[in-house]
Amino acid sequence: MSWDIYIKQFKNYLKLERSLSENSIEAYVRDVIKLKQFAENSNIGQSPFQIEPQHLNDFLQSLGEDEYSAYSQARMLSGIKTFFKFLVHEEYIKSDPTELLESPKLGRKLPDVLSVLEIDAILEQIDMSKPEGMRNRAMLETLYSSGLRVSELINLKLNNIYFDVGFLRILGKGSKERLVPIGRTALKFINMYIDDVRCHIEIKKGSESFAFLNRRGSPLTRVMVFTVIKDLVRKAGIDKKVSPHTFRHSFATHLIEGGADLRAVQEMLGHESITTTEIYTHLDRDYLRQVIIDYHPRS
Repeated sequence: MSWDIYIKQFKNYLKLERSLSENSIEAYVRDVIKLKQFAENSNIGQSPFQIEPQHLNDFLQSLGEDEYSAYSQARMLSGIKTFFKFLVHEEYIKSDPTELLESPKLGRKLPDVLSVLEIDAILEQIDMSKPEGMRNRAMLETLYSSGLRVSELINLKLNNIYFDVGFLRILGKGSKERLVPIGRTALKFINMYIDDVRCHIEIKKGSESFAFLNRRGSPLTRVMVFTVIKDLVRKAGIDKKVSPHTFRHSFATHLIEGGADLRAVQEMLGHESITTTEIYTHLDRDYLRQVIIDYHPRS
């Protein structure tokens, strides 16, 4: 039986047995649908019975990558826990995979950031003699040059790359559009990929507009981008937890360290509130503090 059948039953349970308001019911259902979409995209299975604790940890990590706040993650996890308690209550499953799952800490955690040298080391691991190497170089240069979310990268369309003026048109969270500058180096590698690799791929119907494709002519998945980066980081010998979002953090941090205006960085990242962007000023202060510790004779 599929996710949709159990989600429908869960909705009826919330309405008839829990007597929740329509708004609360819709919020709980949205949470479960988000998990369902993650499971489908990650090839976990066709029903909630295949969900295990590690899958839920991976799901929470993906929410963090998409910049859901700790509060949003905690609220979403609450809805998902209610769903699995319902499945146990109705004896569809014997054990609850959310039972030992901890809610995200609500304190603000500073993310890992790559130095410029570390980014260069990662890029140097790419084998440019292979077609997928040219694509991966263009992809990572774009991530670091423009600070895109991984979802924005894999959904980037060719006609939204303005080579003549050096901008990308991005459809971000909440279907909000923004224009983001992209550097000459990234554009150079995108052009190389388009001219030397992409033009030789047999593209699947409906995928013609996507900039970055796999070898079967379909758009890349989030999991594929994570896998590419994880492999390159391992080869570079970097002992940090690096994901596509780390390139976004590094993009913003390096701008702030270089003296960029916080409002400009907010606009480029597509943050609705500048308080989200302010985390990078904290990163900058930590960086300055570490410089004093490392180099000042009285530290």
